[in-house]
Amino acid sequence: MLLAQKTAVVTGAANGIGRAIASRLAAEGAALAVLDIDAEALAGVAGDIRGQGGKVLEFVADMTARRAIDQAFDQIAAKLGHVDVLVNNVGGSLRDRAGPFWTVDPSTWQEMVDLCYLPGMACAYRVITGMIAQGGGKIVNIASDSGIVGSRANAAYSAAKAGVVGFTRALARELAPHRINVNAIAPGYIRTRAMDRIPQDLIEKAIAETPLGFMGEPEDIANAVAFLATDQSRYITGQTLIVNGGRWFN
Repeated sequence: MLLAQKTAVVTGAANGIGRAIASRLAAEGAALAVLDIDAEALAGVAGDIRGQGGKVLEFVADMTARRAIDQAFDQIAAKLGHVDVLVNNVGGSLRDRAGPFWTVDPSTWQEMVDLCYLPGMACAYRVITGMIAQGGGKIVNIASDSGIVGSRANAAYSAAKAGVVGFTRALARELAPHRINVNAIAPGYIRTRAMDRIPQDLIEKAIAETPLGFMGEPEDIANAVAFLATDQSRYITGQTLIVNGGRWFN
């Protein structure tokens, strides 16, 4: 129960990695606020956490809309008070539109920024003042190994996630004097709904490229988040932890 008496916010919490993160932080004793646009799935997450004795409030919000983010955080402040841990997980690769950069409609560039980059900035903006006032906090941003090594046929996604890494480093420098740790996690291939839309031969190729020889599960990312969200990582800031089964070496 390393997060007992702590309040944590998880965005994009309805499915996959976000759902696993919310469950893991609840298991560590955190009171949770979970945000997502998928109301039905989000209610399921909240119900599961309550069923395990956890405290959670769900907020249905379009994370690409600044007003919706502000409204949700207004309610979080009113109902839960200050935020100790923020996990910026919301995002998506829009794989159904992936292709060589010069063949992708330019509107996709802005969509990637709106979905994968700007929400994390907007959410961090809402919690930083409170964290400074209370003398500390944890911000964990979910990036992607695509933002580090580059993703073939998805340049806009790689660029947005690289922005997350840069934002993490800059914010960590600014907030270190206030004992606020800011780190990122860069997942590789993780078995989520997005993987269901990828042809099996490409899945097998991805596994073959992974030194550990298997695809990660959402819980693998959730465990890394839990480490960075607790005092076990108190001397770590500005880092990007790559969780991809060793595929970085390739």
